[in-house]
Amino acid sequence: MSFIETIKTDMYSAMKSGEKDRAGTLRTLLAKLKDRQIQKGQAITVLEGLAVIKTLAKQRKESIELYLQANRIDLADSESEELRVLETYLPKMMDADKTRHLVEKIISETGANGMGDIGIVMPLVIQQGRGMVDGKIANNILKELLA
Repeated sequence: MSFIETIKTDMYSAMKSGEKDRAGTLRTLLAKLKDRQIQKGQAITVLEGLAVIKTLAKQRKESIELYLQANRIDLADSESEELRVLETYLPKMMDADKTRHLVEKIISETGANGMGDIGIVMPLVIQQGRGMVDGKIANNILKELLA
């Protein structure tokens, strides 16, 4: 079963069991995945699908922060629920210690020694992390180590 078919099946299950919020989130996700497929002109890979989900998850996280700053707890809770649903389709992210180890390894491999080398190291961290590295955490660790 393809990546999109799995999500579609989960959406139908949520609809049948009356989970309106989950079904709505999955419906939005399917629309975004199909948009990506149309833009590409062919079926998307699992990695491309994960990139779409990560983008949606990042948007939800940013929305939660903004809603909390505006003291809109109801909207923040709604976004949190959508984020929880999206995260079930993402691989488990590396914790800060593993991310630090990866960043240190790449710094030593590249010989990076200053803030000007962030543009060299960061793409390698993301590439070698294979979708399991939180870019924000990796960037903070990288800045700390190169400062």
